[in-house]
Amino acid sequence: MQNELLSCAIRAALLAGKDILNIYDDPKADFAIERKADNSPLTIADKRSHARIMDELDATSIPVLSEEGRLTDYDKRKGWKTLWVVDPLDGTKEFIKRNGEFTVNIALVENGIPVLGVIYVPVSRTLYFSEDSIGAYRIEDIDTRSAGLSPDDLMEQADRLPLEQADTKGFVVVASRSHLSPETEEYIRKLESEYGHVNLISCGSSLKICRVAEGSADIYPRFAPTMEWDTAAGHAIVRASGKNIYLTDERTPLHYNKENLLNPWFIVK
Repeated sequence: MQNELLSCAIRAALLAGKDILNIYDDPKADFAIERKADNSPLTIADKRSHARIMDELDATSIPVLSEEGRLTDYDKRKGWKTLWVVDPLDGTKEFIKRNGEFTVNIALVENGIPVLGVIYVPVSRTLYFSEDSIGAYRIEDIDTRSAGLSPDDLMEQADRLPLEQADTKGFVVVASRSHLSPETEEYIRKLESEYGHVNLISCGSSLKICRVAEGSADIYPRFAPTMEWDTAAGHAIVRASGKNIYLTDERTPLHYNKENLLNPWFIVK
């Protein structure tokens, strides 16, 4: 069953990525930007990706919590032991800036724990996927032509995470390109006092969590607001790679389908 759900999530992410690229690559495309209640940007690409993913996940009969969907009251949602948590276009600001650092995020959450994750990077055609029983993987140069392949077929073409890394990179901290808070800067200074020197890299969207999962970064501190759909897919992938997302006590894992969908501050390591 999990294999079928992973196949469905991968297909949904690849198809949504294609819909996003159709807009991103079209010089005549409508980049009209709306503002949501929290003043975050929303584009037609977010909406089309959401619609595509909902069409694909509907066949699973599992409820969906999506950034762009209608929010179900917690009184009903708290009874969902299994649910999809979706961000149809994570990194809308990066999409608008046209820097390519945006993703499609789909996670399956069971009893508050993300057990399956898919992150697709449409511009680089990179796919990250995981499921607790098989581990975490990265596959490059993939698009909708591979949407019908099984996870087993994809695993044969993919690299298992974490990747082997050269020992010359030192201690690497990944941080948000758009949201580097004073508290994050203070935490980085603490790491510098501990390790002598740290290499700081920046990128957008859930790519930061993927960097830790693949081993190209050692830690990602996030002391700024995020929502559950921002982290669930990356959390599944980083868990399956042998790491985790912790609260700032660095012991308690992040939990999902909470009454308040705003994440506490966290550290990925």
